[in-house]
Amino acid sequence: MPLPPRGDLLIAAAGLVGGLASWALGLFNNPHPPLGDGWVLLPLAVVALAEALRRTAPSAALVLGAVALVGDLLTRSLLATIVMFSDVVYAAVLYGGPRLSRAVPPASAALTAAVTVGTLAATREPQALLVGVVCGLLTVGPAWTGVIVRDHRNAAAAERLRAQQTALLAEMDRVQAVTAERARMARELHDVVANHLSAIAIHATAAQSLDDRAATGEALAVIRENSVHGLAEMRRLIGLLRTAGVDEEVSAAPTLDGLEALLAHARRHGAAGGLRFTLRDERSGGPLPAPVELAAYRIVQEALTNALKHASPGEVTVVLESPGREGGGSGGGALSVTVTSPCDRHPGPRAPGSGAGLVGMRERAELLGGVFGAGPAGAAGGTRWEVRAVLPLGDAVHGVADGADGADGGAGTRRGDGA
Repeated sequence: MPLPPRGDLLIAAAGLVGGLASWALGLFNNPHPPLGDGWVLLPLAVVALAEALRRTAPSAALVLGAVALVGDLLTRSLLATIVMFSDVVYAAVLYGGPRLSRAVPPASAALTAAVTVGTLAATREPQALLVGVVCGLLTVGPAWTGVIVRDHRNAAAAERLRAQQTALLAEMDRVQAVTAERARMARELHDVVANHLSAIAIHATAAQSLDDRAATGEALAVIRENSVHGLAEMRRLIGLLRTAGVDEEVSAAPTLDGLEALLAHARRHGAAGGLRFTLRDERSGGPLPAPVELAAYRIVQEALTNALKHASPGEVTVVLESPGREGGGSGGGALSVTVTSPCDRHPGPRAPGSGAGLVGMRERAELLGGVFGAGPAGAAGGTRWEVRAVLPLGDAVHGVADGADGADGGAGTRRGDGA
């Protein structure tokens, strides 16, 4: 058993000193006790011991207090003993276990009723009701006070726990928001700058492998052009991040109407490698949601960048399909983006890749609830590399993954991509 707290020891000492002072001054409650004057100090000492155990052993303290109260009523009776007993009842409800806390209040009420009825039966006088009132004040009052204080403490503890849980959830939300924002910034930075950097890497690699001043000069001119454009895009993106304005971000977001310009840029850089670029826009219906257009544009941009870096000579095809067309997604509520390019191994230098582009494309599709797949696909005339994303157009679409047509097949064999 742990040692009693210092506060309980002080309460017991104060009650004991008060009882001794009352005994010394002759202040007694019972003028005609069955026992002599000297016995009154024994209940006082027992209830003082109960006060010392009020928190460390509330059940034992309640038993000792009850025994001391009975002994006090058989002697001259001291007020200090009765007051300390009432505090023991209060402490038993407040600090005791759940069973003790629930049992003491009804037991106190039953005891008060029994004392009242017994006194009336013994004396047959109305003054016996006063004995019941005093008994209630000594037992029922402290017990129900303890119940009220215990309920308030439990409610306060529950509120503290709820506040801690709320703070923990808020911190988790903050960490998730920061992580999501960092991932979004990484995707935007990669998509905006990787195209120009890939072109620089391709032409720099070609210039290193050629011993022709004219070809080298042309490659350096392309490198300079893409460096300037890349720096401009970087400054624009940094400016958007600094202003953090919603209007600026929306106005700067590209749409699918800019795919022709994107393919024109790819044709200019891929002509030397024998690449041809074709766009088949088979969309139908009204305008697409802005997040879907942005994701589709970025996926096409990254797929074209990968084709410029890794594709064999041949035709690169971009196909867009939307509701109302065969293969336009599950239930006609999704935009399908497919980019295919020849992927036969061919000699010559290649630009390096880290795989970040594939990760970014997959994240863009999954953030919209869509599916993404990239991998080799057999086709007439050789093996082709296929990038396919199915992007839901809104809440009307459910089960987009059913219309993916196996786009995830072969995604485990990934080809390196930009940046």
